[in-house]
Amino acid sequence: MGFLGHVALALAIQALIGASTKSWWAGAGVASAYFIGRELAQAEYRWIEMYGEGLRANMPWWAPFDSRVWPKADQWLDWIAPSGVTACVAWLHGRRSS
Repeated sequence: MGFLGHVALALAIQALIGASTKSWWAGAGVASAYFIGRELAQAEYRWIEMYGEGLRANMPWWAPFDSRVWPKADQWLDWIAPSGVTACVAWLHGRRSS
């Protein structure tokens, strides 16, 4: 699933939470947290494979933030796009209801 699929899923999560709680910002937060966490976990696995000799025990706390394990634009877009789009939707809902 590419970043457009991530955006679609994030919007679905946001819609479910936004419609049930009337807080579109809460929906944006949950959707964003999911995709940020997912991409950080994948960065951990890349770091372990590339620098940790295949052992999680060799991984320092800062490993998922190591720029060497984020070489591709799509790895960035997989969390930035859903976060940005859901924030825009929440902002628009807030403007519409005020």
